[in-house]
Amino acid sequence: MPQVSIAQLFEENRGELKLTWLQGDRDTCPDLDSKRINSSSKGLTGHLNFIHPNWVQIFSHTEAEYFQSLDENARRQVLDYLATSGMACLILSDGEHAPEVLASLSSALNVPMLSSPLPSLQIIWVLRTYLGRALAEFVTRHGVMLDVLGMGVLIVGDSGVGKSELALELITRGSGLVADDVTELYHIAPQTLEGRCPEMLKDFLEVRGLGMLNIRTIFGETAVRQRKNLKLIVQLERPVGGNIPGLERLPLNASSEEIMGVSVRKVQLPVAAGRNLAVLVEAAVRNYVLQLRGIDSTREFIQRQEQHLGDDEGN
Repeated sequence: MPQVSIAQLFEENRGELKLTWLQGDRDTCPDLDSKRINSSSKGLTGHLNFIHPNWVQIFSHTEAEYFQSLDENARRQVLDYLATSGMACLILSDGEHAPEVLASLSSALNVPMLSSPLPSLQIIWVLRTYLGRALAEFVTRHGVMLDVLGMGVLIVGDSGVGKSELALELITRGSGLVADDVTELYHIAPQTLEGRCPEMLKDFLEVRGLGMLNIRTIFGETAVRQRKNLKLIVQLERPVGGNIPGLERLPLNASSEEIMGVSVRKVQLPVAAGRNLAVLVEAAVRNYVLQLRGIDSTREFIQRQEQHLGDDEGN
């Protein structure tokens, strides 16, 4: 189950957000996990909210002015509510200073308090994107994930069908490797799956007869990608008796595969001696881009054929 500790959130965003750790024990600070988030009505991150509290509360100039305007009794009620809200972290934005009573509450609850000179909205934008990716639900798929002509492509097929060799040829033609053998697909948005590589396998591609190849070392930084949104699945098939059951020569309806509720376009490519699969994969990507623009070559050809037949009958 995906999870992120506040210490990890701090380390991975401290440069971009210019974060400073003010107080709280890094070793015992709470974790945010997808199960905890999905089963709660709380928001991930936002301005200090006493009605629908966020896991990560942002304390800006506006909240500071509101807090100072409260009388002692109202302030005590607000602090009591915060104490039971289950907040995981408090971030002071705009270079704001925390009131002493709020700092004392944070220390007593062991809720980490961070500080940033940046505006609160900028912090919220960055952290929402970061947490959305870090806590996204994911599944694993056996296959090779590549960036082909700017599009995320997952090459799947039976073991030994030639996925890694095809990936290697595509890399030599300018594609980028995301993951080999095991691809993690994260559901980061309603209709978006993001492919990533497990930490252990990053940069490596296994090719039979050659072993493990470090693609970053051999081909350079531009030959690898940290992540890529999945747009197309290419399934390699070994023909049985020269044919692939169910494969149409002129498919009118595009095939697709559903992963975590997201429909992903899918094409099947027969594997046979003499076929240049790298060129075919690139052609499949280019053809899909055209289809996204409303240009369907197969339908265009069939319409031309029907028009030609109609002209012949008229003559």
